[in-house]
Amino acid sequence: MFSFVFRLAAMIALSISVIMAVLDATRTVAASVLVLTPLNTSWLAVSPDTRAAFETFIRTKASPLLWDSAIAWVLNQPGFAVFAVLAFLLYAIGYRRPPRAGQFAAT
Repeated sequence: MFSFVFRLAAMIALSISVIMAVLDATRTVAASVLVLTPLNTSWLAVSPDTRAAFETFIRTKASPLLWDSAIAWVLNQPGFAVFAVLAFLLYAIGYRRPPRAGQFAAT
């Protein structure tokens, strides 16, 4: 049950990563210069209220040091790369090994 949820979340994260990569590729072709949009910029363009609420939540509940050192660094990375890594991690968590047929092979 849980492996299905993690694999579904991985598929959604990978889909978001591909969409963000296509947007960056389109902007790169249009500008004739490599364009890598940071996750922070994309998040602010889509929903600035949730971005501000997330920052407030982390600064008050966890630590301003956590925001300044770790989360701000992640938000400054290209969005497609962040979601691709997230998709990989979620898939690795939800991965199920195929069942083994048997220990010995009959010849």
